[in-house]
Amino acid sequence: MTLSPLRLALCVLLAGLLVWAAFDWVTDQRDDARRERDSAQFEANGLREAARISGEMLAERDAIDLQNTTELNHVRTENQDLRRAVDAGAERLLIKAACPAVPADSGASRLADAGTAELAADARSDYFTLRDQLALSRQMVLGLQQHIVRVCQR
Repeated sequence: MTLSPLRLALCVLLAGLLVWAAFDWVTDQRDDARRERDSAQFEANGLREAARISGEMLAERDAIDLQNTTELNHVRTENQDLRRAVDAGAERLLIKAACPAVPADSGASRLADAGTAELAADARSDYFTLRDQLALSRQMVLGLQQHIVRVCQR
């Protein structure tokens, strides 16, 4: 059995068409895979950059926190040292105060200058508590300002 040249040409043409279709399908699959790979690489690079920036921001936040905590501890230590010195009597807490003028015609009973005004013993603890709270508030405000400038406004 011999194939006629027309049938042979038709079979070769059909086989070529099938090979071309298969090649086209494989090429489309390759192009889709490349697009997916490029998209995944782009997304991975974006995630790496976001992670890097997030790490830098966390490191900056930690540095700000460490700096302000160190300063706060220093101020609190100074306050404790002052409190101990006042309690021991080595230092005194003086108050800037002015007494009203005593009229000249008030009579002979005038008081001598009593000296410098000083905090009462029971008010001293409140004074030191206020100093500690003021230092804490100050460091909190400074820390938030630094966080806004150095981290949030990046």
